[in-house]
Amino acid sequence: MIKAERRMWAVLGDRYGRAGLHDRVRESLVLRKSLSFLLVLLTCACTVEGQSRPVAAPVQVRQPTLVNEATGDLAAVVRAVIDGRTVELDTGQRVEVSLLAPPADCWAASARTFAEKSLLGKAVRLSSLTPGEVNLRLEDGTDYALLAVREGVLRAQAAAGSLADAELGAAREDRGLWGVPCNGMDATPTTTTAAAPAVQRVEPSKSLPATTSPPPVVTTTPPPPPCAVVYRLDSQWQDGFQGKITIRNTGGAAINGWTLRWSFADGQTVRQMWNASVSQRGSTVTAISVEHTRAISPRGEVEIGFLGSFRGRNTAPTSFTLNGTACTS
Repeated sequence: MIKAERRMWAVLGDRYGRAGLHDRVRESLVLRKSLSFLLVLLTCACTVEGQSRPVAAPVQVRQPTLVNEATGDLAAVVRAVIDGRTVELDTGQRVEVSLLAPPADCWAASARTFAEKSLLGKAVRLSSLTPGEVNLRLEDGTDYALLAVREGVLRAQAAAGSLADAELGAAREDRGLWGVPCNGMDATPTTTTAAAPAVQRVEPSKSLPATTSPPPVVTTTPPPPPCAVVYRLDSQWQDGFQGKITIRNTGGAAINGWTLRWSFADGQTVRQMWNASVSQRGSTVTAISVEHTRAISPRGEVEIGFLGSFRGRNTAPTSFTLNGTACTS
């Protein structure tokens, strides 16, 4: 091979001369290097193409079978209505709608009718908060809890935010259980008449006067509370919060001066209050009206606000008294 190349270069040198031979050699070397580079590129491309690509194993996705296992919204159909806030799904699971208080006895039948009309046999979207309780939205995205509170069908459980606004609006307009006959009470006010005792007749005589029957005894239930209180948590941050309380006069007489009391369950402390003067002893808070909030006309209302602190939990209070009388909340 080497001898053949030397013979070829000798022939070329005789034909082209020394100078021409050098040029031809230079061109040949450049061409050889270019061909070698292309050969390397082709070899690398073939090697990469021939390598086997790893195949990803299929991922097994387990579909949630219960509402409590779902991480997002879950579609379901309401198969039965138990009461205004409790339903049975097509899966056979029974759940309660969160943030709703139990139906008031006075309005329980109407609450169930409302739930049947709104939910029975219809597709809904569910998301779980705590075991057995769900957020429930209608097919058009309406929040059922907010709808029920806004229509006065049910009360909110520790009302706050939009639920508090909805409940206050229903109370202002006497919708549902806030109007007649419930007037915001759990039971319907009733008047009962006790039967008169049997009359024993005695034959008149000169020594004994004739007996007369006593009048029937009439018993009435106490009147409905003259006030309604809505507690609202406006905002919350680490170890602190801002609250708002609306006091509504649901009675027929004006209130001229008032004292509102409630107790916190988790040791919260009120640091500052406006539209009332405040004092606190232990968990019990007392708010007393000031000059511009003393008078509350029938169906009128006043609003007080405050800043508070807490540690750990911040549960909203559920019972209030106004001038010593329990209010609905």
